[in-house]
Parts: sequence; structure tokens; C-alpha cells
Amino acid sequence: MDEQRAAYDLLVVGGGIAGVTTAIEAAEAGLTVALVEREPSLGGRVARFHHYFPKLCPPSCGLEINYRRLREHANVRVFTLASVESIEGDSPEIEVTVCVRPRYTNPVAFDYGEWAKTCPVDCEDPFNYGIGRRKALYYPWDNAYPPRWVVDERAVDDPAFREWAQGDPAGGIDLDQRERTVSLTVKSVAWATGWRPYDASKLDRLGFGELPDVLTNVIFERLSAPDGPTGGELTAPSGREVNRVAFVQCAGSRDKDHLPYCSGVCCAVSLKQASYVRERLPEAEIHMFYIDVRTPGRLEDFLQEREQDPRITLHRGKVAKVEQVEDGLAVTAENTLTGDRETVTVDLVVLATGMQPTAAVEKLAARAELDENGFFIQDDEPAAHYGVGTAVRPLGVAETLQDATGAAMKALQMARRS
Repeated sequence: MDEQRAAYDLLVVGGGIAGVTTAIEAAEAGLTVALVEREPSLGGRVARFHHYFPKLCPPSCGLEINYRRLREHANVRVFTLASVESIEGDSPEIEVTVCVRPRYTNPVAFDYGEWAKTCPVDCEDPFNYGIGRRKALYYPWDNAYPPRWVVDERAVDDPAFREWAQGDPAGGIDLDQRERTVSLTVKSVAWATGWRPYDASKLDRLGFGELPDVLTNVIFERLSAPDGPTGGELTAPSGREVNRVAFVQCAGSRDKDHLPYCSGVCCAVSLKQASYVRERLPEAEIHMFYIDVRTPGRLEDFLQEREQDPRITLHRGKVAKVEQVEDGLAVTAENTLTGDRETVTVDLVVLATGMQPTAAVEKLAARAELDENGFFIQDDEPAAHYGVGTAVRPLGVAETLQDATGAAMKALQMARRS
């Protein structure tokens, strides 16, 4: 392994919208920053969105602004395909070991787009949550930063791939690359480790994993995106024509057996996705089942616009089960306003699964206290380790940006103490 050493004021762990914003704001305030991201490009969950709410505009514009700020600032060093392996010591000399996995490509000014189509090996595509496959030589996504091609590590030892790679027209593929270790000394660590969608296969009677036309909201987001696996065409995985769609709220949230808290943004996400359906399938019938709709502040107007839409029906009741029937999927819930049991038959069901902090399902090297749900507990006093954005609590993008700016201020406080 090749070991490197460097010193920075701040280490940011996680290159989603929270981590990127924290890094940029801290750098523009004069700090030196190391940004560590496990994926081959920055952007996190936001990069997988079709649209933000409530403006319903694509996230690429906001991310591109941040990428430009990164490119123009020498104070930030970005490590992709990287993870924190260990942390020792305390501020102002926190010793961090980072493992950087190989990209198996070198930077070349060449577009592999056409040649990559001839690649004989493909792999499951995690960017699209396992829906569809991608070639073993791939570009992470249209607006990727850094803008570099990657070889899927699962294909490196495949004889068919290795033989094909020998015909590389630009000479950028390097299958002899190895992982390396970077040793960093930092004054504080911002943990922007984000969230994961709750595992919907744990939700009994809702059919995810058993019924092909039951999807999660994050999968539906990718199916709606022009750069998604279907090119933005809204189709049922079974091949059934989609004329009726049901959005099931609190799928695992506000449930003592799963996530006991409200994930905050799920209602607005489903209302946003209902707009996708209205745009692509204007005659489709849309049903949204909810316990209560939580759209505070300016999002109340966002809700009211959809309540007035004659093609959208809101049902107050928690869904008890989803079953396959001859003409689609039967969604059954008790209407808590009338006390009656309601069953609606649809072609596609979208489960609004909640946000689960990454720290709840993955052991991190963070030296910080977590609550019973895996969220970082913040202290009023400046600390060497602190959470950012959805690592602290469920948040929308706008609130995450505000929190990230606050995290940059914490980094400044810790740097000035040293």
C-alpha cells in the first residue's frame, strides 16, 4: 500500500449535499478541508433525485454551482472511493486513516460513451437502487464530480472484461491500480454521513420484494428521472399499463416496530411524485394514504395545490395490507375519519419509506454520542466530532444546507481554539 500524509483544519466525512456544502463554506472561510466520499462521485442521495420540492426543478443546477465552487477552491482536497478506517487522538491533532479504493482508470480527456456500450460485462446498478444494470466501465451519472470514468471492482478479475479492456482506445484503464492509505491530521471532523431508505422488505403485508409492482419512493424517483433506468417512462415492473397509482405514507415510520419517528419529508416527497404522475400520465388516478399530512411552512401551499387536483384523492388512514388481485394491487386501509375500511385497486404502489441515519445500520469510526435511533447528538459546546444534516435528524434539502453552514462555523471555532 502507498501511504500518504497530510494535515487539514477539517475532515468532512460524506460527499452528499451536506458534506459538500460544509466543505465549501469552511474553505471559503479560510480553512483547509479534506472531503471523503465512499462513492466514485459526489452528490449523495440528491444526485439521484428527479426534482426538488416545492419548486420541482432538477438538482443538477444546485449541485453544479457547488461543484464549480469546489473546482475554484484550492483549500479543499476531495477523496472519492474513500472511507475512514480509524481515528485516534483529539483536537487539534486527530489522527485519521483513510482507505482509498482504486478507480481503475486514469484521468484522460476522452469520452468512453460509445466504446463502453461494447463492454461484455455488466453489473447491478446501485445508483438506481438495483433497478437495471450498468456496464462494468461506467460514468457515475451525467453531472458527476469528479468527471471521471470508473471500472466496477466486481468486474476487475473477469477474464472477458480484462480481454475487452485491452482494446482501450484512450489508454485510461489501469487494472493494476491498488488501494492506498492516506494518513490525515485534522482539528475536527464533520460527519455528513447521511441516510438510507428504510428496508421496506421488513414491512409485513405491504408486499415489497414479493409483488413486483410495489416500489419504494426512492426507486420511483429514479424511474421518474430522465437519466433513470427507464428514461423517465413510468411503467410497472410487471409490464402492466399504469392508470392508477397509490402512495402509501409512513411505510415504516412512526411505528414502534420500525422507525418510531416521523421522517419529516415523506409527505412532500409523495406529493412531488404525484406531480410526476400527473405530468407523464395526465389521465391517471392517484391515491395517497396518510396518517396525517405534514407539510409545514411554505409546503402547505404545495399540499393545497394537489388537494384541489381532481385526479388526486387523499385517504386518511394507515394502510394495513397490499395484495395482488386479478386486475392489479388491492390497497386496504381503515379510514380514520369515517371508521370504514377502504380498498382501492391500483396498478402501482409506492411506499414512502422513511429516513434511517447511516450510523444506525453501519458502524462508523465517529467519536460522538448517538441517540437510540442512530442520530448524532449535538452539544451546545464546540466539539471535535459533530453530525451534519440528516446524520442529526430528518431534513429536507433546504434545511440541510442551513445545517451545513452551521457545521462550517463549528469547524471555524475548533480551528481557532488550536
